[in-house]
Amino acid sequence: MAVIETAEKLMPAGLRPAGSRILRALLAVLTERGEKAAAQRMALTAFSIRIASAALAFLSQIVLARMMGEYEYGIFVFVWVLIVLFGDLSCLGFHTAIVRFLPQYRAAGAYAEIRGLTGTARVFGLISGTIVLAIGMIALHVFSDKVQSYYIIPIVLGLLAMPMIALGDILEGTSRANHWPVMALSPVYIIRPVLIILFMLAAIGFGAPRTAVTAMQAALAATYVTALGQYAATLVRLRRHYKEGPSKVDFLGWLGVAFPIFLIEGVSFLLTNSDVVVVGIFLEPHDVAIYFAAAKTMALVHFINFSVKAASGPRFSSLIAEGNRPQLAAAAIDAARWTFWPALAVGLAVLAAGHLLLSLFGGAFTAGYALMAILLAGILAKALVGPAETLLMMAGKQKICVMLYAGALKANVVLNIALIPQFGIEGAAIATASAMGVEAVLLHLAVRRSLGIALFAFAKPPVAHNEMEA
Repeated sequence: MAVIETAEKLMPAGLRPAGSRILRALLAVLTERGEKAAAQRMALTAFSIRIASAALAFLSQIVLARMMGEYEYGIFVFVWVLIVLFGDLSCLGFHTAIVRFLPQYRAAGAYAEIRGLTGTARVFGLISGTIVLAIGMIALHVFSDKVQSYYIIPIVLGLLAMPMIALGDILEGTSRANHWPVMALSPVYIIRPVLIILFMLAAIGFGAPRTAVTAMQAALAATYVTALGQYAATLVRLRRHYKEGPSKVDFLGWLGVAFPIFLIEGVSFLLTNSDVVVVGIFLEPHDVAIYFAAAKTMALVHFINFSVKAASGPRFSSLIAEGNRPQLAAAAIDAARWTFWPALAVGLAVLAAGHLLLSLFGGAFTAGYALMAILLAGILAKALVGPAETLLMMAGKQKICVMLYAGALKANVVLNIALIPQFGIEGAAIATASAMGVEAVLLHLAVRRSLGIALFAFAKPPVAHNEMEA
């Protein structure tokens, strides 16, 4: 308290009341016990990591664009988006199913189930990632005449990384479920981007060309090093917390929940990345590079939603298990507020510095400034409902999410296909922003109808006194 009082005295008089509330709220988050405080600490830690990772990802993309130029950079980002997309899908939802089941098992003291769940998920991720690798190689061989020649080798290299990308997602979900935000987020969002740059610089130093192939080789090496290191660290920590002992496996039961989650998150992930994919299909690598630079710059805002979502899943799961509807509604609305207001502030700041930020990629990239304003409108629309999809999944409403996202994805793809040939990359931005708005409306309606919660950043939380109906 002495530190807080000293900080309050150093503040300007006009800022002291608001600053004092913020400092005391922060102290409460850092010191209080309980599920809510733990979720808030995880959100704060995840938020900090995502700030660092967003800045790092942004800088790493600038370095890669400067090293390779627009054309080669466009090839690299198109292929890398495809690989990360299908690598995430190859988990079939197990990485999120862990977040749903593990907190419930821990609360019940069911450590045999925890050991079975985490071990099964790791093996499943490796196997499914390898299967997707094999399918990708076969498809590339069969349809090689329909794929641009400059994409062939980068795609082959990317496919080789598929098992490790799937394993990394499983390990991330395991750490999130245990409230280990640093271990969950730092490997993929901090360590891997750093290693990609370091390996790329080392390859160039040894005489490798500044091409997308070299970049994909660096990404492949970085993915294996990161995933294997994360695997070793996670295994050690799991054994420390849950000790050695028997394992209980309910594979079909977990798969029955994971697969609908896969449909939800898969469609959601496709919804998030379909613009880059369609741009890459219809336009040249130069246009892909400019669009991706604008989207990556606005991704500095996306990390806010990701951070709140990472912390909210375990808390939603616990509150649903307790059966307290008012607290669940309050937590959901609180999460929406923690998503929208920071997204608005960061989004306006990024947009104000847009020309400067895009110029860091290269002079030609400033052509993407208009895209940033369009994309921000869609991001803010989505932020109004916060992590609504996480709430629905933790409540077992996977089927609703599947239908919702399927409709939003269809609208997104149709709009992209219709607008890109006529308006180019501006058409892709309009289509993407419109799809995010549709997604937000559908999520709000789904949460209200299925859970009775008016999820909106400006909604008033209910008074917590009644218990949720069974």
